[in-house]
Amino acid sequence: MEESISGFKQRGSWGDIVEHGERITSALREAGADGDAFEDWDEWRPKSHERLGEDVNEKTAEKASVGEGEGEKAGKDPDDDLKTAGEKLSESYERVEVGDNEGAIESWQDSIDYVARAADSAGRKAIRAVEGTVYRKVMTQLAPYYFDNELISANIQKTTRGEDEETFIFEVNVNDDDLKREVSRRLGEYEDEIDRWHVDTEKDTETVEAVEGVEPPKPPSETRSTTN
Repeated sequence: MEESISGFKQRGSWGDIVEHGERITSALREAGADGDAFEDWDEWRPKSHERLGEDVNEKTAEKASVGEGEGEKAGKDPDDDLKTAGEKLSESYERVEVGDNEGAIESWQDSIDYVARAADSAGRKAIRAVEGTVYRKVMTQLAPYYFDNELISANIQKTTRGEDEETFIFEVNVNDDDLKREVSRRLGEYEDEIDRWHVDTEKDTETVEAVEGVEPPKPPSETRSTTN
């Protein structure tokens, strides 16, 4: 692993970068990182059973997606907001007629706000309609697979294909300087104390049973209950 001001960089096989992500995740957790930002990172980081061009591509496209605007969060379509804008504008005219200039200005401003919210929602929907395809087909051909939130900034690149396996570069930066120093310290401890890192893999006991012709081992709790 290479450490610099831009983060923690690992070059190697898919297994190497999966291990790099696991070590950083473990160091973050031990340093007290939690919450949505940590969970989002933990979900995005590459896993041993995944592929870069399929699984990580899909997750990166989802994270890059334009989020919901205020109108969408309120459950309103652009047409709903435009209708409300019209009602507010009519209300503004009515207030002018009765001499309520202050109320007229307020209703007029509300009308503009609803129009703006409708335009924002329509624009976001239009972008989302094409961004997934554009990202998957175009952007990942031009740029690395990336992740970015308030906790972590990271990117993965596939460099060259060796004789036996592909080579990748995985760079991860912790955005908070104090937390980054603590993660660096813990990564150093891992290097000194852990000779072989156990990479997490998905368990598929049905496949094991079918291939080997045996039943998968029972959980410890079941084993204890049968021996008592």
